[in-house]
Amino acid sequence: MFKLSAEPDRPAPQAPTGSAGVDRDARDKLLARVGVVIDDLLKTEAERWGAVDARVAVPVEAIADIVRAGGKRLRPAFCVSGYLAAGGPADEEARETVVAAAAALELLHVFALIHDDIMDNSDTRRGTPTVHAKHAALHAERGWAGEHRRFGEGIGILAGDLALSYANRLASGLTGPALRIWNDLVTEVIIGQQLDIALAAELTADPALSRWVAVCKSGNYTIHRPLALGAAIAGRPELLAPFEKYGVAAGEAFQLRDDLLDAFGDGAATGKPAGLDLVEHKMTLLLALAATKDERVARLVEDGRSGGWDPVELRDALLASGVRREVEEQIDQLVAAACAALDDAPLADDWHKRLVKMAEQVAYRDR
Repeated sequence: MFKLSAEPDRPAPQAPTGSAGVDRDARDKLLARVGVVIDDLLKTEAERWGAVDARVAVPVEAIADIVRAGGKRLRPAFCVSGYLAAGGPADEEARETVVAAAAALELLHVFALIHDDIMDNSDTRRGTPTVHAKHAALHAERGWAGEHRRFGEGIGILAGDLALSYANRLASGLTGPALRIWNDLVTEVIIGQQLDIALAAELTADPALSRWVAVCKSGNYTIHRPLALGAAIAGRPELLAPFEKYGVAAGEAFQLRDDLLDAFGDGAATGKPAGLDLVEHKMTLLLALAATKDERVARLVEDGRSGGWDPVELRDALLASGVRREVEEQIDQLVAAACAALDDAPLADDWHKRLVKMAEQVAYRDR
């Protein structure tokens, strides 16, 4: 059982340096332990349920397949970085706490990916078939009774639910501010997804609402909350405000980059089908901004309400609109705002420089 405690009453340390025992390899070592925690959990669960019947372990294996396929593991990285930047204790119990929390974040992300793929009707993820697509194909191949699509989506829903249950299991000992951050994070990613699918169905080109979705699903979920969780576990509540400003700005930049990569990028490089957001009528922040400023884009979005738009034509219209250049400028401004938010934050060692670099990496990850 992981002993997770936010230790909210501990006096806040003053930006400790080398004395905190934070060596330059600490983040990589902690992230390696995150991988071990996840692998051990999934191995134990697969053996436990596989002993009943091989079919019972299918959702566990689906989660493990996604974990093995790789990924950036941004959320664990920001959680561990928040802890180390806050000068978190170097003792084993404290580090076990942040490792378990970071592992919980990664399994929460697996939950979101599996369910997103069903809602987005995506066939591939990280270069391999998505959970629902794989099991729909298996159902068809075996000639089983019932509808292929419903079977595959059923497996996907169960696998996603199971990943969420494992995430909550790893986070079950959190208390105080850390528990509140975890609960907010889980709620926000689900609520953000609800508005995301509503805007896609209604084709509402509202940049303010699309930005809110981006902040919920990326700013808070990917960067702000994981950083804050690490700081809360380290007992540094005074870092929550600068981490929020940094995380929301860097996270919005991350989402805008994601929008650009989906619309104009290479599917082989991103690990998911290029142009999927346009195919599935996703009202991304990129599209909402363009629709409010370009008549051709606005007309194509309006056409979508009466029978669907042509994704290729819409992509061409986006390119011609100049929104790509405008969004690149917005990303630059957001990265600058994220970095400025850390100027007066009392961070340990060289973490100001390292968090600045992380913001640049997530915002310009195609370069």
